[in-house]
Amino acid sequence: MNIRVQSRPFASSDLSVCLAIFDSNVPTYFARQERSDFCTYLESVDAGDSPYLVLVRDDLVVACGGLIIEPGKRKAHLAWGMVDRSFHRQGVGTRLTQERLALARAIPDIEQLELATSQHTHGFYEGFGFTVSKITPDGHAPGLDRWDMVLHLR
Repeated sequence: MNIRVQSRPFASSDLSVCLAIFDSNVPTYFARQERSDFCTYLESVDAGDSPYLVLVRDDLVVACGGLIIEPGKRKAHLAWGMVDRSFHRQGVGTRLTQERLALARAIPDIEQLELATSQHTHGFYEGFGFTVSKITPDGHAPGLDRWDMVLHLR
């Protein structure tokens, strides 16, 4: 299935809907205690240094995610990517990941992408070529393992 969505930069007016998207993914994909970290991240998003995107369908934000760029280290991290639970398995996550990969590839100094995900989504990212570098049981929260993954861009 594929869903038509448009990508645009995050705006401060998107804060509450992005938090609602986060909430729709608790407890399976995120731990409740991560919410305050996500909120702090959104409040400090700078489109230049750490681009954050939202995907919109019919004027409704259905997904969000970004990059944290470390140019001195020639790498970036996929940051806080999520799709509203009611839009799972409709191609929205694939589109969000494609948008973030395109952002990273457009930055000549970025050679590597890293991400921290869980046992529930590592297979999704393997489909984009990410490989597992480390697994930490209960690394995000009890019952929510941390899977560190890497993708070499160049």
